[in-house]
Amino acid sequence: MAASLLLSTSPPLLLSPLRRSSAVVRRVTAFPRPFSPTHLSSTPVSDTLLVSRRLVRRSSLRDEPVSSESESPLQFGEDSANFELGKQKILSWLYFGVVLGVVLFALDVVWIDNSTGFGKFYADAVSRVSGSPEVAMLVLILVFATVHSGLASLRDIGEKLIGERAFRVLFAGLSLPLAVSTIVYFINHRYDGLQLWQLQGVPGVHEAVWFSNFVSFFFLYPSTFNLLEIAAVEKPKMHIWETGIMRITRHPQMVGQTIWCLAHTVWIGNTVAVAASFGLIAHHLLGVWNGDRRLAKRFGEEAFESVKKRTSVIPFAAILEGRQKLPRDYYREFLRLPYLTITALTLGAYFAHPLMQSSSFRLHW
Repeated sequence: MAASLLLSTSPPLLLSPLRRSSAVVRRVTAFPRPFSPTHLSSTPVSDTLLVSRRLVRRSSLRDEPVSSESESPLQFGEDSANFELGKQKILSWLYFGVVLGVVLFALDVVWIDNSTGFGKFYADAVSRVSGSPEVAMLVLILVFATVHSGLASLRDIGEKLIGERAFRVLFAGLSLPLAVSTIVYFINHRYDGLQLWQLQGVPGVHEAVWFSNFVSFFFLYPSTFNLLEIAAVEKPKMHIWETGIMRITRHPQMVGQTIWCLAHTVWIGNTVAVAASFGLIAHHLLGVWNGDRRLAKRFGEEAFESVKKRTSVIPFAAILEGRQKLPRDYYREFLRLPYLTITALTLGAYFAHPLMQSSSFRLHW
């Protein structure tokens, strides 16, 4: 249910339409790494508009020009889910493990443990608002969405005041406990509402729901893969992505959350599931507008438009309209460690459902 979203180097290199040196050609061929620096400039880059040109793709044996059918504009955004093992620092990942352990310990003591934390007090207070599990579910989502999206909107101001790392800690420190409360309440009260339909015994429904849930996790926002930035081990940056899942939809987290919600609503079939799905989908639809607004503000309207023209909110729309040209080896953009990890974790989460349910029930939220 949760995952979140500067930049310090020089603007991307601008190609002259009258010159095409062999050095430039060689750099453009290095796909799937996009033709842009890993960390983009925080200064709006509207004055460095990118020109369209034919890309030269590197085959396994030789360089060969792409046919006119594969002609695509030079990319402005970054290459998503790009993980190079050789560039990883062991010390950084050890530090990440320490940070993760400290965060989980603090979360347990301050929020989860009923004897010391405030989680039960918060859940009980929300439950007393109306006595309705549907209303409580919507209130929990509303509070989380307000804090999560509100802080995201204040990111530029907050980072100037306290710095990127400190703001990331503040953002996670407020968002994570609220997300945990919302998840736990949903698990504990998912069957408390009025039953609207019952499809769990219908042949094929379980398989369809399972497959939908599995696919939904591949629509995680690419910044979710940047674990070192999320934990503030590395300085958090705002990214604008353009490869991988972004070719299918510019707002993959919204699409993935919608798929997850619809699948669980079909399976559970009651008013609590409908309320939870309504709140979560509404939150992510707001995030579509807010996310585009923030990217346009950070990178400049003109630069963001160059990415917007090649992508779409509705899945596959830009591809069907011809605005997005998929590379012939597009599948390689998913054969990466982050997606393999997501596959393993998604399968693990499915088999761990009984453990999650029993752990949530013991909290009595």
